[in-house]
Amino acid sequence: MQWKKYVCMLSLVALVACQAETPHSPETSIQVGDALSGESIGFEQALAPREFRFPEDHGAHEKFATEWWYFTGNVATAEGRRFGYQLTFFRVGLDANPVARSSHWSSSQIYMAHFALTDVDGKTFHPFERFARAVPQLAGAQAQPLRVWLEDWSVEGASDATLPLHLRAQQDSFAIDVTLDSSKPIVLQGDKGLSQKSSAAGNASYYYSMTRMATQGAITIGDRKFAVTGQSWFDREWSTSALAESQAGWDWFSLQLDDQTELMFYQLRNKDGTTDLLSSGTLVNAQGVVRRLAAKDVLLTPLDFWQSDSSNIRYPVQWRIFVPDSGLDLTVTPLLENQEMALSVRYWEGAVIVSGKKHGQPINGRGYLELAGYK
Repeated sequence: MQWKKYVCMLSLVALVACQAETPHSPETSIQVGDALSGESIGFEQALAPREFRFPEDHGAHEKFATEWWYFTGNVATAEGRRFGYQLTFFRVGLDANPVARSSHWSSSQIYMAHFALTDVDGKTFHPFERFARAVPQLAGAQAQPLRVWLEDWSVEGASDATLPLHLRAQQDSFAIDVTLDSSKPIVLQGDKGLSQKSSAAGNASYYYSMTRMATQGAITIGDRKFAVTGQSWFDREWSTSALAESQAGWDWFSLQLDDQTELMFYQLRNKDGTTDLLSSGTLVNAQGVVRRLAAKDVLLTPLDFWQSDSSNIRYPVQWRIFVPDSGLDLTVTPLLENQEMALSVRYWEGAVIVSGKKHGQPINGRGYLELAGYK
């Protein structure tokens, strides 16, 4: 993707900002792969492993073109009513060398946020998005104490200790207000936090995760407010370019198994239908010890598909994940088939359940699945 195409993408982001509550047609939606491929002139690139510093790295990295703070979770009431949620903040740099302006409203950054609720028992899915310039009155990110916000959607940390995190978002009659905490260490994905997405230098991100965060709080749907508990997953990435022109997108799994282990794996898909050899992931044991997974370690097989009435896109929503060296043979099934984020950036992201075996013994779990770059 050339620079002009990147500018067009940002222009589209600006245009759709006034339509943030309206589902977008496939013609007006951006493909995630298009947004993350190509070169952005002047921005730094993820070229080599670096030393991560916390809490500083929880904040924005404006020398890079894009980054996100990504929260997903499965929660339920004491009576067993189940919900999934996503709350994600994206930062997009417009200019690597912005000209200083006197206006307090000028900005070289745009923030976009996605908020979605999956009401499993109600069999409904509710996605929303917002956009704003990075000015204190509208949107931004800071590290100490951690705070990322877009209007009244926000994640806030507890003073300089960062944890616990407080997530809040409300749109129309839907809302989340939950607190997240974790006893497991931060996981640096890829090579000490450098996640290489294609063979070209710089087509990579800096990437870390909090893979199991105890969650409690409330979810509101319509005139009902539900007290909920469960588990969440927090992903952080920043980069300037990630995908190659030959790559179409990815299938990303974040799974929390009942034996207190977690599995993350993303399968990078090439446009010719093959799986990229740089597909990667991690397996985290109950004590927080991390094992890296390469493409050769994981066999993914789609088992079932769902076709969107909105976009006509056919998504593989049920999968078999086979990790022979770890004794894992898992089936990942969506809690609802229709969890398509039919927004300005179109992709499928939703809550899933996990069943299968580990070393021959039954095992279950929950998690999230993201399917990006399907047309």
